[in-house]
Amino acid sequence: MTDKTPITMTIAGSDSGGGAGIQADLKTFSAIGVYGCSVITALTAQNTRAVTDIFPISPDFVRAQMDAVFSDIDVDAVKIGMLGDAGLIRAVRDGLQAYKPRWVVLDPVMVAKSGDALLAPQAVASLLSDLIPLADIITPNLPEAATLLDSKSEIDTPDAMVTFAQRLLALGPKAVLLKGGHLGGQDSADLLVTADGSTWLPGRRIETRNTHGTGCTLSSAIAAHLALGKTLEEATKSAKAYISNAILAADRLQIGQGHGPVHHFHAQWAEQGR
Repeated sequence: MTDKTPITMTIAGSDSGGGAGIQADLKTFSAIGVYGCSVITALTAQNTRAVTDIFPISPDFVRAQMDAVFSDIDVDAVKIGMLGDAGLIRAVRDGLQAYKPRWVVLDPVMVAKSGDALLAPQAVASLLSDLIPLADIITPNLPEAATLLDSKSEIDTPDAMVTFAQRLLALGPKAVLLKGGHLGGQDSADLLVTADGSTWLPGRRIETRNTHGTGCTLSSAIAAHLALGKTLEEATKSAKAYISNAILAADRLQIGQGHGPVHHFHAQWAEQGR
């Protein structure tokens, strides 16, 4: 009898350019060593420069995908990305409440790297009421945090990050990883906050324009490490190391003419000189 295969589900949109969304999530799962399954919430016509069109999947079909997977496959952790509108958010909420996966990682995707909107503004209230309280951890960047808190104040210092992360924790998730990449400077530290306290995850800023899919990849890496049996803090630290190395290796890839993807298989391809 073999040990149980660690399994992670991604609920997100498809990126036809392959750098973010479902494609980035499944690459991340594979690179870290867990089996990945998927629930697609939207199709995007997308490349490294822009999102040129979005075709939403109906809430009923999103739920049908969740039912099909959960009824047959023993999922350890779920990562949630692009949802698009309130109907999709409620469909995912209902599925999570029905199947109660062990871990839920929520990346509140609102805007693509190209600047294109991926979440309807009126859907933010549904995200706050329907999904965030079900999450074990949410992983907003600084602009997303300000939107979730309906704040006009800039998060422009480490102290402000602490304050905003604690306010996000009060919305109901068990933990918040507030990503500090937009803070500027030479450092790119993230802040993990739980009911037990806060932990800074240090990192240096890596100069590259190839950062497409960083948020998707980080949240997927957290879910993958949780599926492997790590604690929330261990999983977050391991995911931070993974995304840092994926960004560091991003310029080894030559993909597209805009913001290229991070290098999900930096460790595996290095053995082949790529």
